[in-house]
Amino acid sequence: MTAALALVSARAAHALDADLPPLLAAFAAAGARAEVVDWDDEQVEWARFDAALLRSTWDYAERLPAFLDWLGRAAARTRLLNPPAVVRWNTDKHYLLELERAGVAVVASTFAEPGADAAAALDGFLTRHPSAELVVKPAVGAGSRDARRHGRAQRAEILAHMRQLLAARRSVLLQPYLAGVDHHGETAVVFIGGRFSHAIRKGPLLPAGAPSTPDLFAPEQISPREAGADELAVAQRALEALPGGTPLYARIDLIRDDAGAARLLELELIEPSLFFAEAAGSAQRLAAATLAALNGSEMTIM
Repeated sequence: MTAALALVSARAAHALDADLPPLLAAFAAAGARAEVVDWDDEQVEWARFDAALLRSTWDYAERLPAFLDWLGRAAARTRLLNPPAVVRWNTDKHYLLELERAGVAVVASTFAEPGADAAAALDGFLTRHPSAELVVKPAVGAGSRDARRHGRAQRAEILAHMRQLLAARRSVLLQPYLAGVDHHGETAVVFIGGRFSHAIRKGPLLPAGAPSTPDLFAPEQISPREAGADELAVAQRALEALPGGTPLYARIDLIRDDAGAARLLELELIEPSLFFAEAAGSAQRLAAATLAALNGSEMTIM
């Protein structure tokens, strides 16, 4: 029987998700039927799909309660990939603290919770981290929306940013800005079916003094990259530390600290771009891994 797959997206993402056309073609070449559907389309009958593969649900962070509600309803009718428990866990960047406790090298992360004294939280962070700049972002967020880079001396601006998020009942994440990203960029390591697939370089996303992006995601400068052995080791350690086993797909975004060591910046298990255009055969690998998961077999690396 021909497998039927839903590639789950959002209306605003259809024309922006460059991964969708090659993935549709890869499923068709593998003899499967795949179609793009919106997660919040109430007309979709999820039971008619053998699996729903989350791809570009890029508006989930602004609509998290509705998204999580949909997640439960859809999972009762079809198989979600990645699984609901993995997706729920990955929606909130407090997972960075869990990974750090598990021995994963992460970018130093401090959280301020709704109701907290923003000034006290900022002072504590600045005392612990002498970096010239810092990043303020929501703990639940995507696409660099509501994230900004601040100079440590810009106290009024930092506090205004923090208080705006806290007033909206959003947890705030503070991280030192690692200046090496300005020339080295980030390394995004992609795993498919638990195995390394490819890596890309992402240019710096947060210009100094710039406001948060008003768009679905901040513009990205993407190019192929050969991941370093230390970067692959950190990525592998992060995968091994995940609750619930190995996900079908994962993108691990890494950055080098001031000493040159690789550190995990974010772990993307929900709706990451996988940049198929930068790695020949990668769309086919995800299609093969998806179909293998449905068949209960191990994928063959191509």
